[in-house]
Amino acid sequence: MRSLGLVAGFLLDKAVPDPRRGHPVALYGRAAGWWEERVHGDSRARGALFTAGAVLPVVAVGSLVRGGTATAATTWAVLGGSMLCREADRIADALERGDLARARELLPNLCGRDPSELDEDGIARAVVESVAENTSDAVTGPLVWGALGGVAGLAGFRAVNTLDAMVGHRDERYERFGSASARLDDLAGWGPARLTALLAVLAAPVVGGDVRTAWRVWRRDGDRHPSPNAGQCEAAFAGALGRTLGGVNVYRGHEDRRPTMGEGPRAGTADIRRAVRLARTVHLGALAVAATVAGADTGPAQAARPRT
Repeated sequence: MRSLGLVAGFLLDKAVPDPRRGHPVALYGRAAGWWEERVHGDSRARGALFTAGAVLPVVAVGSLVRGGTATAATTWAVLGGSMLCREADRIADALERGDLARARELLPNLCGRDPSELDEDGIARAVVESVAENTSDAVTGPLVWGALGGVAGLAGFRAVNTLDAMVGHRDERYERFGSASARLDDLAGWGPARLTALLAVLAAPVVGGDVRTAWRVWRRDGDRHPSPNAGQCEAAFAGALGRTLGGVNVYRGHEDRRPTMGEGPRAGTADIRRAVRLARTVHLGALAVAATVAGADTGPAQAARPRT
C-alpha cells in the first residue's frame, strides 16, 4: 500500500496544481512561525527546542496515520517537483522573449538571490542551480523518507526542510538559533542528495551529456560547495549538462563567492529547459527507487501475517 500511495501521490503532483491558499506546507510554516516567536532566543539550546517542538509532533501524528490513501495525499502535499519545473519554465519563457524584468520578478519564486543586478546568464545560472538543488529537497528527499517511514517520513522530511528554509540562515538572528534546524536538514538530506546526483549522472544522455563525464565532475566537484548536499546535486547537474556552475551570488545584500563546478561554457537560457528535462527524468528515477524500497519493506510483513 505504501508503494502504491507514493506512486499515486507523485501522479497527483503532476496533475493537481498546488492551491494558492491553504496549502498544508504553508499552514505548517505559519504554525512554525508562531512557535518561533514564542521560543526564539540567541542560543543553540533555544534553537534545538524550536526544532524539536516543530518536528516531533509532526512525526508523531504521521506515525498514527496509515494506508494508501493517506500516503497518496501526504505525498501530493509535500512534493514540489511540478511547481519547481513550472516556475523554471516560466522564467525560461520570459528570457526567451527578451523580458529580463519579468524574469527578475519571477526568480524569487525559486531562490533567495537578489535578482536586481542579474543579467540573462546570471538568472539562467541561478535557475539551473536551484532546479538541481531543489530536485533533492522537493522530490527525492520526500520520496526516500516516504518509502522508509510512510506518512511520518514524508511529513517529517518536509517539516525539517521547511524549518531550514525559515531559520537555517547564517545571519545575526539565526546563526545560533537556526543551527539545529540547519544541521538536521543536512542529515535528513544527505542520502537523498547523493541519490539525486547519481540519478542525474545516469540520466546525462537525456540532455546530450555523457555518463562518464558527469560521474567525474560529480566526484571531483561535489564537495567543493559550502553545502554538503546542494553541492552534490549541482555538481552532478553541471557534469550532465556539460556546463559550468557556481560563482558570485548575492543574498540580502551579502556577496557569497561559490567555487565553480563543472566543465564547458557557463549556463545560459537554453540550459534551463535542459535542466528541467534532466530534473523530470531524475523525478521518475527517484520514484522508481522509492516504490521499490517501499514494496520491499512492506512485502515481507504482509507475507508474514497469518492466514485466517
